[in-house]
Amino acid sequence: MTEYVTTTDVEGVLGAGWEGTGDATKAVLEANAWLTARGVTASDPVEADIITAGAYLAQYAAQGSLYADDSGQIKRKHVKGGPVETETEYQDYTRSLPGVIALVRDLLQPYTTAFTTTRLLRRL
Repeated sequence: MTEYVTTTDVEGVLGAGWEGTGDATKAVLEANAWLTARGVTASDPVEADIITAGAYLAQYAAQGSLYADDSGQIKRKHVKGGPVETETEYQDYTRSLPGVIALVRDLLQPYTTAFTTTRLLRRL
């Protein structure tokens, strides 16, 4: 995984206390994983725009929102006011996805892509 931002970088952009009640180290890990999984390319040193983007991603992650649990895509929702009634129908073939699984997938994405490509080339 590429290291785009550090806790020091994030503090330099957003100031002290940017993480609120969240875990700063975990938030920076999530931000770096998110950027890596999306194929962001950076030079050495990392460009200021990427550091700024990573800082805001880290802040969002510290709030527990970057890799939040996903309950699936809702197709239809029915709510009734009277003697309380609610109904939720999800899209076909969607399922609940815990945020930690999304993070793990993004962390492993660079490795699984390389394996898949290598395997495909061997068959050719």
